[in-house]
Amino acid sequence: MLEPVRVLVVDDSAFMRHAITQILTDDPQIKVVGAARDGLQALEMIDQLRPDVVTMDVEMPRLDGLATLERLMGRHPLPVIMVSSSTHEGASTTMSALALGAVDFVAKPSGPISLNIRQVGEELVAKVKAARAARIARRRPLPRDNRRAPPAGAARRGQKVVIVGSSTGGPRALYEVIPALPGDLDAALLIVQHMPVGFTRSLAEKLNEMSELTIREAETGDRLETGLGLLAPGGRHLVVGAQGTVTLSDAPPMHGVRPAIDVAIESAARIYGASCLAVILTGMGSDGTLGCQLVKAAGGKVIAEDESTCVVYGMPKSVVEAGAADRVVPLPDIPAEIVRALLELDRAPACRRQAG
Repeated sequence: MLEPVRVLVVDDSAFMRHAITQILTDDPQIKVVGAARDGLQALEMIDQLRPDVVTMDVEMPRLDGLATLERLMGRHPLPVIMVSSSTHEGASTTMSALALGAVDFVAKPSGPISLNIRQVGEELVAKVKAARAARIARRRPLPRDNRRAPPAGAARRGQKVVIVGSSTGGPRALYEVIPALPGDLDAALLIVQHMPVGFTRSLAEKLNEMSELTIREAETGDRLETGLGLLAPGGRHLVVGAQGTVTLSDAPPMHGVRPAIDVAIESAARIYGASCLAVILTGMGSDGTLGCQLVKAAGGKVIAEDESTCVVYGMPKSVVEAGAADRVVPLPDIPAEIVRALLELDRAPACRRQAG
């Protein structure tokens, strides 16, 4: 039997420190080894207590969450779960924290904290347990803003589509993959990241700032276009229709999540067939496997992230074990592999089902 997960709770609010501690210690598989009121105290306590996982607020005196995270990841990286506001400003800061190496986040409940804090309890407990197994390493610096206007694209007959799916550890992986894709990528791009309402717009904005491709949050009626990346909004499934148009759906969650990667991949595969390329990055569970099997059966291509670079080797592992992966490659090699796979799709027989 595994030892309990050792957790350090970091929050400026004494009430929140107490509430989070109580939520976590109610689970026998978690042990809170300490609580810090700010980043400086947290760094001292981490050196002394060596926790397995840290939960961290963003707004703190002396040293805030982002500065603390940057120092921590430079010294001895640990799995960190941010406790974040769901306001636009809070969501933007959360995306910055994920870029710095935080594994995941939970959104603070809306309304009176004293009444609603336990709304996030089950989610926080699950993410703390998952975080212990996360692979955290010092990361290369992320690319700076290098976006330029890409050539105008349009949905067309014979168009290819790349669907990228990710979950735990996904934002950081997306920050490495999407900005490394060329602005003249010969495909439309769809991105599905497991993320709640209020956060995906900030993720799309950050990816857009970093990328040569145009990236934005998807809306109903959008068309798949070369040079454009559409990110599924939190809380909505992204469905590709017969004319290469996007519909956002409030259908029940799949695999317990909405947006679900399988929904986007399956709908795209039914329309684009062998012109589909599915890419599955780090994450828990098996979302994406069914869609990848459909892509594979239609003659399309599937890329899975290698275990060596996954924060959580769950979704890619499921794809590999299902026999649906054409290539299994480390994260830094995925952008070049996407370009290579698209060229292979060009050379494939032209018996493809296309949008039109």
